[in-house]
Order: sequence, then C-alpha cells, then structure tokens
Amino acid sequence: MKYPIGIQSFDRIIEDGYVYVDKTDMIYDLTHEGGIYFLSRPRRFGKSLLVSTLKNYYLGRKDLFKGLAIDGMEKEWNVYPVFHVDFNGGNFTNAGELELKLNFCLSEWEHLYDMPVRQNELGYGDRFVEILRTAHAKTGRRAVVLIDEYDKPILDVLDMSRELEDRHRNVLKAFYSVFKGADAHLQFVLLTGVTKFSQVSVFSGFNQPKDISMDARYETLCGITQDELERYFAEPVELMAKDYKCSTDEMKQRLRRQYDGYHFSDRMTGVYNPFSLLNAMDSRRMYDYWFRSGTPTYLIRLLAHFNENMNELTGKYYAMEEFIDYKADVERPLPMIYQSGYLTIKDYNMRHNTFLLDFPNDEVKKGFLTMIASSYLQPRERLNGWIFDVIDAMEAGEADSLRTLFTSFLSSIPYTMRRKDNEAERERYFQYTFYLIMRLISVYTVYTEKVQSQGRVDCVVETPQYVYIFEFKLDGTADEALSQIEDKGYAREYESDSRRVFKIGASFSSETGTISDWKVQD
Repeated sequence: MKYPIGIQSFDRIIEDGYVYVDKTDMIYDLTHEGGIYFLSRPRRFGKSLLVSTLKNYYLGRKDLFKGLAIDGMEKEWNVYPVFHVDFNGGNFTNAGELELKLNFCLSEWEHLYDMPVRQNELGYGDRFVEILRTAHAKTGRRAVVLIDEYDKPILDVLDMSRELEDRHRNVLKAFYSVFKGADAHLQFVLLTGVTKFSQVSVFSGFNQPKDISMDARYETLCGITQDELERYFAEPVELMAKDYKCSTDEMKQRLRRQYDGYHFSDRMTGVYNPFSLLNAMDSRRMYDYWFRSGTPTYLIRLLAHFNENMNELTGKYYAMEEFIDYKADVERPLPMIYQSGYLTIKDYNMRHNTFLLDFPNDEVKKGFLTMIASSYLQPRERLNGWIFDVIDAMEAGEADSLRTLFTSFLSSIPYTMRRKDNEAERERYFQYTFYLIMRLISVYTVYTEKVQSQGRVDCVVETPQYVYIFEFKLDGTADEALSQIEDKGYAREYESDSRRVFKIGASFSSETGTISDWKVQD
C-alpha cells in the first residue's frame, strides 16, 4: 500500500496508485448546493487535497474519479473555468510578496483568456471581475474559484508588523471583494484556512462566505474516521499489532488515543489527524508526526503574550462564538489555539448550546504541554529526558526516587521565572507548575485536582501496577499534606484495588523554588 504523505495533488494520488480515502459523495453534495463556502481546519489536515479534488472535478476529469462514489452520482461532468490560488508556498513576511503573488495569478489568467494585462490600470478586485466576466463569456459557463490557505498572508505577519498586517488585510479585502461584484459569473467558491476572521477583516464589504467548518454534514470532509480506518487500513493495522506484540483491537485503541479525538460538529463524529495516521501506517510506528512537523510561528508569538494558564482554559464549556467568530489578536488566543488544532470539541451541551474544549489526543496534549512548559518554566534540564526518567521510576514503583527527580527539575528553573511579587501569584505559579509537570507524564491515567466526596486531591497517577496519590503544599510540611490525604480519605476508593498505593506528601518552597519536604506512605 502506498501512502500519499506530503502529496496534496488528487490527480497524482489517483494516477500513481496511492491510497485515497473517498470523500467524493460529500464533495458532490457540497458542489450541488452552490454558493460561496469557507472551511476551517488545522494545518496538514487535507485542505489542499480537498481543493485539488474539487479542481479536477470542475475540470471535468471523469477518468480520475472512476470507481469513486461520485462516479455513480455525477451524470454531466461539465468543464468549468477554474481559478485556483494557493497561498501555501509564499513567505509573506517579505513586504510586497503578496502583491507579487496576486499580480502573477491575475496576469496568467489574463494571458489565458487573451486579455490585456491591466496591472497598472485596475485594482486587484476589478481585474479579477473582468477575468471572470471574460471567462464566462468565452466558455459559456460560470467560474469556479478555489483559494487555499486564504489567511496565510495575515498569519505570517500576525503580531510581527502591524503595518504589514494592515497592508495585507487591505490587499486581500480588495481581492476578495470580487465575490460581491462578480456574483453572476460565479458557479462555486471555496476558501480554506486555519482561522475565521471577523467581518471587520478581509471579508467586509460583501456577503460572508457560508462557514461549513462546524456543519455536521461536512464534519468528516477532511480527516479520517474510525470506519474509514477499518475499511482502508485493516492490513497495516494488523501489521502494526504484530510489531507492537498486541491484539488488533488493542492496536486500534492505541491509535485512537494517539491520533483520534477531533470533533468538528455537535454530532461528535471522531476524526483522526490524517497526517499522523498516514505516517504511522507507513512506518508502522507511533510517533508524534503532526507535532514534530512544526508549531506555527504565529501561535508561538501569540502565546508569548498569554497570561492565562492552560489548566484555566481547557476542560471548560464555551459558547461557539467564543472560539469560532472572532478577530484574531494576542488578547484572545483561545480561538487561535482551537482552530490551529491544539484543542477540539469533546462534548456538547444541547440545553445551553455550549461546547467542551480540551486536547484532542495524546500526541497533541504531550507536544503542546511540553512546548508550554518549556516556554513557561524555561528549565535548564532537558524536558523529554526528565519525563522518561519519571515514567521509568513510576513504572518500577520507586516512589522515593521521585523526590530526587522533582527536586532536580524544579531546581533547574531560573529564579527569574519563579519570582512572583505577591502571595496570590506565588500560589498560582506553584499550582500551574505542578499541573504542567503532572500532565506531561500523563502517558498513564493522570487526574489533576480530582474531585472526591470529601475534597479535591491535587493529583492521582495510575499505572498498571501502582497508584500514586500526591498532595502538595506551598511553604507547608509533608506531614500536613499526608494528613490531608488521610483526613479526606483520598485513598479510600483504591482500598479494593489490587495495585500498590503510594501516598505522597510534598512541600514546595517559594523561597528556593523546589521541594523542601517529602514523605511517602506505602
């Protein structure tokens, strides 16, 4: 089986025999609804392949679709004039790059339809309207416009250069204004991107594209569902199970925890990250492929201004407008974090029409928290190596050695990072530090601030052989922490558990920034 890793061309995938997960039934429905559409999905989620598929469909290349769902649905296979703009390849941090890109596209289309190049006579929108009008007149069919990563020229410079950001907004606003003036010449329009900018941005001045990003009918238009995994990848999953020395069902569960978990509507159909899943099928190894492919620079820049803690942001219900409809800026990073794929919908409350947001899967949770922890704490100790040492100690039941590991890691955090001016900030830093640390080792079941009948335990870590119950105190004593575990009965629910239970009381010193007292009860 050939896997189209990094290949975004539909015709190449079909002609060269790569595996293709058939989405053409949804494409048929989408194209026969008509109109102007917008679709938001995270990076490397198949948006460019969708655009390429639509392009070949509207070019009437019936031979490429033989045997696919749309082959039995479409009867006419008309050929339309297609105008495709792909902003993926440009580096728009360079002033003038956006204008060069648009002028190149417009000039090519003017040549294609034997028109004079009117670069110095008309604006971008007016030139495009004339091109669409001419294409309609010469072919007898309305035009199809496909714009991939429409927002990249803005995201590239977001929080870098306000002057260049405003310039790009104005240029794109002029270019996209064509959708108002050329309505009579348009058959179908799709814009894809990561973010949805508000009406005060590039879409002002004309009717908004219909946003299908959370439309239940198209929630699986990009990505791979569990049914599709089992239908298209049964053989490689079995081979992976042999490599990992587990059953096929267990292998599916591992893949689901690692790469599944995205939801794009209130229907809550699970979607795998296609980039990670295809890489895993190809190499037959479960690595963090999507996260290793790079964190967008715009998100790193936004998070540098982020004053909230991730534990205050995740695991909460939000109204849709709080993470979908917005103007991207540094003061409200939640929508950017969500639409970039680092958070997803985990539950829907129909009564209140609110959505629970949290990490989609283990790959994203581990990678994102590692990035946040490295930025927030800036430890001198190598983070990944320390995490593996903690996991090894927990697997071996070496509760006493955890003190050394925690102490060394906390000691490696620079004083300037942990210095806080008041008691409330010191308490917040202390809580968030341990939240990040415990979530980072959540290769096992980890509960932070776990609610029980008599209180809220700081942290519980469950491994196959051991249960670790942690209670931390700021500038207190380990005995006080252990007394709280006993008084509140935090270990009571594990009385009939066959695993060995460790109760750990620890004190964190705000003066030294590390562990000052540590006791273990077995």
